[in-house]
Amino acid sequence: MSSQEIPEEKHLPSEQGDAHHGGVAVADDPFADPGLPVHKPRIQDIDERAAKRSERTVAMLFTLSMLATIAFIASYVIFPVDKIVYIFPIGKVSALNFALGITLGVALFCIGAGAVHWARTLMSDVEVAAERHEIAAPQEVKAQVLQDFADGASESGIGRRPLIRNTLLGAMAMVPLAGVVLLRDLGPLPEEKLRKTLWAKGKLLINQNTMEPLRPEDVLVGSLTFAMPEGLDEHQHDFQVQIAKAALMIVRIQPDDIKDKQELEWSHDGIVAYSKICTHVGCPISLYEQQTHHVLCPCHQSTFDLSDGARVIFGPAGHALPQLRIGVNDEGFLEALGDFEEPVGPAFWERG
Repeated sequence: MSSQEIPEEKHLPSEQGDAHHGGVAVADDPFADPGLPVHKPRIQDIDERAAKRSERTVAMLFTLSMLATIAFIASYVIFPVDKIVYIFPIGKVSALNFALGITLGVALFCIGAGAVHWARTLMSDVEVAAERHEIAAPQEVKAQVLQDFADGASESGIGRRPLIRNTLLGAMAMVPLAGVVLLRDLGPLPEEKLRKTLWAKGKLLINQNTMEPLRPEDVLVGSLTFAMPEGLDEHQHDFQVQIAKAALMIVRIQPDDIKDKQELEWSHDGIVAYSKICTHVGCPISLYEQQTHHVLCPCHQSTFDLSDGARVIFGPAGHALPQLRIGVNDEGFLEALGDFEEPVGPAFWERG
């Protein structure tokens, strides 16, 4: 293309540009700091009545949080674990879980909403620009930070507005109680369950093989019989839980061979009743030596002497087997004269 064919650039703007002639103005610094916008006061900044309304709103939210926390705790008492209710449109749900979710959600939401409303309406909203600095701040910067913190606390009005301060402290103090109550979900409270069994005064000793009440003549010298308390049924839903504490082994020993005085007093004509549950880890004891009157736990070989208070003579078990005091009722059947005097099974908390 020749130089004559190149069109003239008469209509292009000049390098500097001219606003009056359609040119484009080029700023000296296109990334100049525009500065902070002009601060506009809020209605709460100029009207104390509006500030009081906001203060009451924040306090109301914190108070609602406290009430929701109390309702959360009360739900554990009011609603049983197995109660199911219909909630539209969710459907059938656990009443306890629904109540806990709603109350805890309200408690946390009200604290958050109250804090946000407090910050947006009552705390200072003046924007402050701060230059970036090195991580290791000099002493004057540290002093400035502490001063800014003090100024922020002062500007928040927490000292001048006790209603907000007190309700906030109350809400924040009560919300952790919900977490404490959640510890209840770790399991059912043991109460006296580990220390008590189904044995009680007047309960008949039932032979686990024949399911018939035991008479003294049914227990021969040198024999081992397993028994359970009257009224316990193998078809009950908690049978395994109850038999794990109440299982009993019955042995008849010549009274002259019984060395322990209390064992002799708690027996009937040489018939002694001891817990079948090993005091080591709770295995059922099932091996009996007639000549020595020793019973052996098959799990870890703990050995107990039934002629001497069922004391441990070998193995890892730390305690003797608990003895059940027995007698004979008017009909000639063996019966318990009370419950075990100490917890059965593995030692816990130094036997309770």
